[in-house]
Amino acid sequence: MPDTSVIQNTQLIKQKAQEMGFLFVGIAKATQLDEEARKLELWLNKGYHGKMNYMENHFDKRIDPRKLVDGAKSVVSLVYNYHNPALQSDSEAPKISQYAYGKDYHFVIKQKLKDLLAFIQNQIGAVNGRCFVDSAPVMERDWAKRSGVGWVGKHTLLIHPKQGSYFFLAELIIDLELEVDHPIRDYCGTCTRCIDACPTEAISPKGYILDGSKCISYLTIELKDALPKDFSDKMGNWMFGCDICQQVCPWNRFATPHDEPEFLPHPDLLDMTKADWQDITEEVFRKVFKKSAVKRTKFSGLKRNIDFLDTL
Repeated sequence: MPDTSVIQNTQLIKQKAQEMGFLFVGIAKATQLDEEARKLELWLNKGYHGKMNYMENHFDKRIDPRKLVDGAKSVVSLVYNYHNPALQSDSEAPKISQYAYGKDYHFVIKQKLKDLLAFIQNQIGAVNGRCFVDSAPVMERDWAKRSGVGWVGKHTLLIHPKQGSYFFLAELIIDLELEVDHPIRDYCGTCTRCIDACPTEAISPKGYILDGSKCISYLTIELKDALPKDFSDKMGNWMFGCDICQQVCPWNRFATPHDEPEFLPHPDLLDMTKADWQDITEEVFRKVFKKSAVKRTKFSGLKRNIDFLDTL
């Protein structure tokens, strides 16, 4: 049985995280991910990471959080809602994934994590740790799965039975022993909606494996080269990211709209027409996507995507 201080510290951290707006918090023991390491190695060997060469780096750190934080004992996984059911007013306009409607989540959530770590250090004492938001070699979905905040669905995204999958994942790796949570069961069952709906067949026929090099999100964001011509009839009019596998997932009927002001879209974003996007200038790009995750692809990248869609 965990001692009283471990239980109290765990409850303190979870309560504070939820007060800060995180939907769910789960904790796993910081240890090496052996099974996940084998799967990652196989995935990389098949070239499913495309030209994301950084995925090959720091393999030892990806599979062992103790190499990221000395003496790490706990991985705290946190879930933050970004769901915005509002659609672009012009149904023919190039589409943008809803996670990128507002301010870049890296900045918003990273600050919350820093505040949470500072709270832990202030309330508990000398705790060493690091904050991670999709920006370091951390296998976030595997840790979230281990900590019981959801299961990894057939589309390879994390699903929570009460919230669906429209959320960001973040982690605190700390050298503080906490009470661990346990994985929940997989509720995908025989459903294949995400597999059937993916226009590029990026999801394997049985699910749970994603060929990233075929994913529309990879093609429109990560790929810096010209878009492959053999995808010309498969892009589904997406210019940045893709939500198809989430849109068809039955579990997202439980998704609720976020209440994070930082994630609200620029007033002009959802009302831009197809013609507006075709004629977009760098000045408009900077205005609409100020501090946005879309800046990752830069104006030239977004224009490449829009022009590619125009040839369809």
